Amino acid sequence: MANSVNSLVVGRVIGDVVDFFTPSVKMSVIYNSNKQVYNGHELFPSSVVTKPRVEVDGGELRSFFTLIMTDPDSPGPSDPYLRERLHWIVTDIPGTTDSSFGTETVSYEMPRPNIGIHRFVFLLFKQKGRLGGVAAPPSRNGFCTRKFTQENDLGLPVAAVFFNAQRETACRKR
Repeated sequence: MANSVNSLVVGRVIGDVVDFFTPSVKMSVIYNSNKQVYNGHELFPSSVVTKPRVEVDGGELRSFFTLIMTDPDSPGPSDPYLRERLHWIVTDIPGTTDSSFGTETVSYEMPRPNIGIHRFVFLLFKQKGRLGGVAAPPSRNGFCTRKFTQENDLGLPVAAVFFNAQRETACRKR
């Protein structure tokens, strides 16, 4: 898991979104049942329209996790004044299952990068118990992962992965 931390540092996920952490749980993010997300790889927006399956391989059924998907480059990487844009929150995911077993607090929003290359980050946090009714943030824009995790007593992530995406032009779709 050391390579994943290095990729998160180089990709500035550690720093821009979360503080340094050591991954302790394996998480797989899979779109369209065959496109697995790997740190720093590019996915086309047209291939991430529907929410992915996020598998949690760690803990036990009695442990619970929160998943956050965010875009720290909104509206554009050179001036991310809306940092971060929230794309998805799922809470109370039992260990050794996937995101479909959790409670969707904020519905999935497909990535729509307009300017430049955006990072789309999936973060997994281990809960101290069931969270129950977590209040959805008032806005998707200006979301702060650090603040949300502090307010909900989540601590540092136990897993993270990100992909890059940019606007698809007519010639790139061919």
